[in-house]
Amino acid sequence: MKIASWNVNSLKVRLPHLMDWLDSAQPDIVALQEIKMVDDDFPHEAIEGAGYRALVSGQKTYNGVALLTRTKAVDPIYDIPGFDDPQRRVLAATVGDIRVIDLYVVNGQEVGSEKYAYKLAWLAALRDWLDDEIKRYPQLVVLGDFNIAPDDRDVHDPAAWHEKILCSSAERAALGELQKLGLSDSYRLFNEEGGQFSWWDYRQAGFRRNLGLRIDLVLVSEALRERARAAGIDREPRSWERPSDHAPVWVELQP
Repeated sequence: MKIASWNVNSLKVRLPHLMDWLDSAQPDIVALQEIKMVDDDFPHEAIEGAGYRALVSGQKTYNGVALLTRTKAVDPIYDIPGFDDPQRRVLAATVGDIRVIDLYVVNGQEVGSEKYAYKLAWLAALRDWLDDEIKRYPQLVVLGDFNIAPDDRDVHDPAAWHEKILCSSAERAALGELQKLGLSDSYRLFNEEGGQFSWWDYRQAGFRRNLGLRIDLVLVSEALRERARAAGIDREPRSWERPSDHAPVWVELQP
């Protein structure tokens, strides 16, 4: 089973890319972020034509998440329970024997800002919810755009990004609290080297110069860690014309 995540940065713009990638990569489950459209505008017909069903939690212009699955997803949740957030950033569902949680984590804008404080509060609420979810669903995948680079290996210039947004100690500590629940960064199970990224700024020829960050993650529970056989980043779609600034990330699990 191949489970993937991709921040498409506008599904309206990137739908042809998604269709091409689904055809070539053949994932079984795909978590999308930043679809930037309301539910009624979601291209269900095209997605179903590619062999997938979709759960959608959309929002006009900003945010929005979706789960594409080859088999029916059940028991969906569209928010962090008990946390008031009008932004569409969370979508959880069960697919077969696996619970999948799609996240578009708050960016935070700037260290010390109100949005930064909100990001940390959001992550704390997420941690409390995941603590319950992993007890209910031992086979758990939490994936998406985390807007956090786990450590300096995941940053093209650690000195320049030191204690900046996406790389601050408090953000990394919050991510660490999620991992303490028993969630492993699937990429690091197979790849220890640095310099491998999933996001590159559109400016300053970021992709061509590999000035990136690894902020798109697939976290797997201990039960699924035993089933993981490969994980990676698919850079190719980032090289296409009018690309998302993110590349798909994925993990493969044994049956």
